[in-house]
Amino acid sequence: MGPANKLAIKYIKGKFRLLSALSKRKAAEKAFQLFCTPQFRNKKKIPAVFESGEKINLTINNDTVRGYRFNHPSDKKLIICHGYESSIINFDRYIKPLVKKGYEVLAFDAPAHGRSSGKRINALIYKNMLLAIDKQYGPIKNFIGHSLGGLALSLFLEETPHDEAYKLVLIAPATSTTTAVNHFFKFLELDEGVRTAFDNKIKEINNHPPSWYSVARAADYIRAEVLFLQDKNDEMTPLSDVKPIINKNYPNFRFIISEGLGHRRIYRDSGSFTSIIEFF
Repeated sequence: MGPANKLAIKYIKGKFRLLSALSKRKAAEKAFQLFCTPQFRNKKKIPAVFESGEKINLTINNDTVRGYRFNHPSDKKLIICHGYESSIINFDRYIKPLVKKGYEVLAFDAPAHGRSSGKRINALIYKNMLLAIDKQYGPIKNFIGHSLGGLALSLFLEETPHDEAYKLVLIAPATSTTTAVNHFFKFLELDEGVRTAFDNKIKEINNHPPSWYSVARAADYIRAEVLFLQDKNDEMTPLSDVKPIINKNYPNFRFIISEGLGHRRIYRDSGSFTSIIEFF
């Protein structure tokens, strides 16, 4: 981390300490805003494979969500969902093999990511995006989701009628929002008073606490065949959050536990890639 970044973080922490002393509620509102605001937008050069795709988009809450469609039309539709501060262009290697298998592949940048507009993202925004995409371009019965995209897909399937014919790949999903919030508060050194107000702020939005936004909770309602990839060394979405799901022995869940790939290398890894393509 460079000196400029260190100074910026020090400034933000100081600003929150001052705001917290004045009002826990206002500090919580600002913290939630920051929590939902990506600090990096992937605008790398678009890989060549996307030149063969049809550019498509839709508007959700005044945000333009931009994406691609490949091999249209096909009865077998599949969507790839990237993670936080990522972009669909990071999954370029998956497109041709899936098209070769006969899938119509849909690939979008979520709001506040890549070439899509917007400034905010969270699991609820992402899930609502998926509902809109499914309505306009679906029905979709096959899914790949990394990190926040995996959590959004889990929430999407929970409220979407589906059966065992659906297929879902979860790659290091953001299994527990509570864990993500814990990391966020520890990093910014925010106190318990702000945390209580922060949790209340989340509950006001959809009448659910942070713990509700959980793959482990949603798993009870997922009927799809699931391939779940997780790394032992993932610090962002730790294996400890996944173990409760493993321990429930869902018959429709299969787990691949790797070591040494972390949170982002896991979907780029050749072994993971092969397992995912063979799953479909």
